[in-house]
Amino acid sequence: MGQLAAAVQAVPFIGVLLSFAIMPGLAPRIWHRRMGGVICFWVGLRLAFDAQQGIGAALRDLWQASFLEFLPFMALLLALYALGGGISMRGGPWGRPAGNALLLVFGTIAASLMGTIGASLLLIHPLLAANGHRHEKRHLVLAFIILVGNAGGALSPLGDPPLLVGYLHGVPFTWPLRHLWAPLLVMAAPVLALCTAADSYLARREARPKRRKFAVRGALNIALLLVLMAAIPAEALAPAGAVDILGARMPVGHLAVTGLAMLFILVSERYTPKSTRAHNRFAWSAMREITLLFFAIFATIAPAFVLLQQARLAPDPLLWFWASGIASAILDAAPTYLVFFQAAGGNGPDLAGGPARLLTALAAGSIFFGPVTYLGNAPNLMVREIAARRGVRMPGFFVYAGVMILLLAPLYLVMGFLFF
Repeated sequence: MGQLAAAVQAVPFIGVLLSFAIMPGLAPRIWHRRMGGVICFWVGLRLAFDAQQGIGAALRDLWQASFLEFLPFMALLLALYALGGGISMRGGPWGRPAGNALLLVFGTIAASLMGTIGASLLLIHPLLAANGHRHEKRHLVLAFIILVGNAGGALSPLGDPPLLVGYLHGVPFTWPLRHLWAPLLVMAAPVLALCTAADSYLARREARPKRRKFAVRGALNIALLLVLMAAIPAEALAPAGAVDILGARMPVGHLAVTGLAMLFILVSERYTPKSTRAHNRFAWSAMREITLLFFAIFATIAPAFVLLQQARLAPDPLLWFWASGIASAILDAAPTYLVFFQAAGGNGPDLAGGPARLLTALAAGSIFFGPVTYLGNAPNLMVREIAARRGVRMPGFFVYAGVMILLLAPLYLVMGFLFF
């Protein structure tokens, strides 16, 4: 496929991104009523392009993308959403600037242990609840997205999906900790300091919250969350082979984790007390837009990866840092990492050996550029939806991206100068 042909084929994917970026702000009522129709149009256009090779082949490709890629990803996402929404943290020091900073630090560390999705869904509720008395708390949500939803997952394959992809392709488990801790500090320390300074200034105008005894509810969901987080890396130990369902072959490990995620959703829904869900203002409707978005992305994204593969970037770490970062901010980090990883040779032990500057640049770009747009990493959209449901007026797509670029671009320049 030539570059021009690939660019034309990528029109549905670009249309999906622009629809989610523009329509909620320009025509919110039409968007929420016709969202499904818009998605069907772009996916249908993708099918029409593929149908030039035969409608049967086009439908098979859509089924493959839906079953092999979208279903496992979305099942895990929904399970983490259900389990995180079933854990309630009450009281504690949060709600004051020092307590909020402590929660952000804890969340940044927890993200590498239980994943950015799990840590985000576990901690965003107590952060927002503790600051419910505050008139202005968007700065806390933005810092939370940067630190807990993205950068904090940089220290282990459990933390961020791109690093898990690398681990499953032979990158040593401890490699992220050894190579990404310094870039993480370059990003996390200034963001935390700026957020704390802004929080301290704004808190002077607010009434001080009453101290409440710290308590955690949701032992069942905590246990299920820990099991699910352990099951993800254990997938690599599953027996070889695949299960064929209507022509799509899913690896046994993928199928087992997907089934476990679905089972945990049912168990959580059945046994979580309604009072816990109510305290977190939990609602499945918050996931509707996210589910449709990622279905459309998985259904239309293939030509975008063809364009990346045809670019044939020179093996310059600084170039790969910026290229993988910009692509991750737009296309989602995990699939972008995989494309660049394969373009670099696809051999984990070789890429991780020696100075490993190319792999470090690829991993850093894929992870640390994630918060630049709402599409950069799965927790971004989920945190935005949860915050909006709790009355936080979150910025629109372009305003959010503009704020993040102004805030993070200097840190990316410093990171590139120091490490690549």
